[in-house]
Amino acid sequence: MAEVVVQADRRSEGILINDDWPGYRLDLFNYPAHYSGDLDCVIIPHGVIMDRTERLARNIMDDLGDHDIVVLCVLKGGYQFCADLVERIKALSRNSNHTIPMRVHFIRLRSYLNDQSTEDLHILGAEDLSFLAGKNVLIVEGIVGTGKTMETLLKHVEAFRPKMIKVAGLLVKRVQHSLACIPDYVGFEIPNRFVVGYALDYNEYFRDLNHICVISESGMKKYKV
Repeated sequence: MAEVVVQADRRSEGILINDDWPGYRLDLFNYPAHYSGDLDCVIIPHGVIMDRTERLARNIMDDLGDHDIVVLCVLKGGYQFCADLVERIKALSRNSNHTIPMRVHFIRLRSYLNDQSTEDLHILGAEDLSFLAGKNVLIVEGIVGTGKTMETLLKHVEAFRPKMIKVAGLLVKRVQHSLACIPDYVGFEIPNRFVVGYALDYNEYFRDLNHICVISESGMKKYKV
């Protein structure tokens, strides 16, 4: 069985999941019965996500403790990761000499149709971010692919002249022709496979799945629009 390799020398690299990692068998985990036949495997179990999120929260506390920050949660795929990350930062703040006063603002990006990223990027809720001027900003995203979407968002946010911008991404996908737009805090680096669950969707389905899974070909056909 292929190994999951942990990269520990740079925070931005996160946990590397190799291309030949087959994932875990579905019958080892609980998942909604209505997705039976729609998934290939569990690539990251929910408990592993939680542990990694806590580690990222500690890294953020170490770097940004005592700084007021505005969290920009990228909907919809990033909402669960953002909620869990913020909750763990709050817990650490309650039990530490360092605290992070936080405000949370929500924006929505949409660039996918079925399993393909499109050139037509919509940013909702980000028309006027003038309140970010002079602020420390933490953008929280569920998954980063080619980096084009994140690059566009960063340019948009930079136009409002924040003091600092950091990015936390739960997943970074290894794709061809990706831009050098790596988040400052990365949970996992994953193969170029279409994943769902933990608020990541395929045409609005699978957000109710706790684990991060690889969608099957039959699942794509079933929910294709």
